[in-house]
Amino acid sequence: MNTRKLSELGQSPWLDHIERSHTRSGELRRMVEHEGLKGMTSNPAIFDKAITRGSGYEPDIRRLATEGKTTTEIYEALIVTDIQEAAAALHPVYEQSRGLDGYVSLEPPSQYAYDLEKTLTEVPRYWRLANVPNVMIKVPGTPEGIVAVRRFIASGINVNITLLFSPHNYAMVAQAYIEGLQELHRQGGDISRVASVASIFVSRIDTAVDRRLQALIAEEKDHVRRRELEGLLGQAALANSQLTYRSYCQRFAAADFKALETKGARVQRLLWGSTSTKNPAYSDVKYVDGLIGPGTVNTLPLETWQAFNDHGIPHITLGRDTERARRTLERLEELGISMEEVHAGLQRDGVAAFNSSLDSLLAHLEEKRKTVLGAR
Repeated sequence: MNTRKLSELGQSPWLDHIERSHTRSGELRRMVEHEGLKGMTSNPAIFDKAITRGSGYEPDIRRLATEGKTTTEIYEALIVTDIQEAAAALHPVYEQSRGLDGYVSLEPPSQYAYDLEKTLTEVPRYWRLANVPNVMIKVPGTPEGIVAVRRFIASGINVNITLLFSPHNYAMVAQAYIEGLQELHRQGGDISRVASVASIFVSRIDTAVDRRLQALIAEEKDHVRRRELEGLLGQAALANSQLTYRSYCQRFAAADFKALETKGARVQRLLWGSTSTKNPAYSDVKYVDGLIGPGTVNTLPLETWQAFNDHGIPHITLGRDTERARRTLERLEELGISMEEVHAGLQRDGVAAFNSSLDSLLAHLEEKRKTVLGAR
């Protein structure tokens, strides 16, 4: 299995998918045992699909509604059950890897992404609700989220910082993680028990940049310049990731983290998210093949996982051509495509998309709740 080979190259393959039937059928355990699955991530969009289209949820929805639970309480009960069952399936990985892998990520409501006080309240509450050692609570990498990350790490909460796009945003997250560890250590806490990943969303960058490039191509009359623009299509996301990986390697080789590492601190690994291919003209494993390197995680949607096992090419591709990556991004800037604007827009859009998915799911559950109560 190609996914097993990723582990041999120092990268942990996680699954960006969660569904009750998948867990309870034994398929999840099979993937752990035979395909090298090391962890899982979830988000409101994944739960929206799982609960509204999946099987295995109706009995709990009816029971919870009959007990008088609110729509939000039903939602939380369903997702916490899914997280705990997936965490149980992954617990052997957590034990065998001594806490490096075996995690499941749980995301509080994303409407708190720009609300520091709510984030500081809800993340610890979700941490307590999950009540398993191998869970990570997701926090968007907004300015408010970064402030919160430092506090959560200092209090010993495992955190997955999500919706990151820019190397600069990533650097701020890494700094917050290190400062949180320093504070936890000063308080006498055990920094060896804290785990974190920083999730860089990948394919959406190509979608956004390609849209801008296509507009330039449509207006370009010079054939040579047009070919140059066409050659930049599909290049931004991997270039952006290469430079982020370089930043990651440098940051965690620095003296302040090394001092913590001697006391048991773990590296906050880079996690590549949004690795399904949005453009059918590109390889369906483009964002897996192109992002393989030690000390990283790639969380693959189920279809991408299957495609990579079928025809992926497991070999090291990160850290091989950072100079070319730098030139690619510089050229885009010269063409008037501001990567800073792209990154900021994608983060805002990501928060909005997760809000929309959660709203859709809550509306579905409210309808189910009313139907159950009306039938009594």
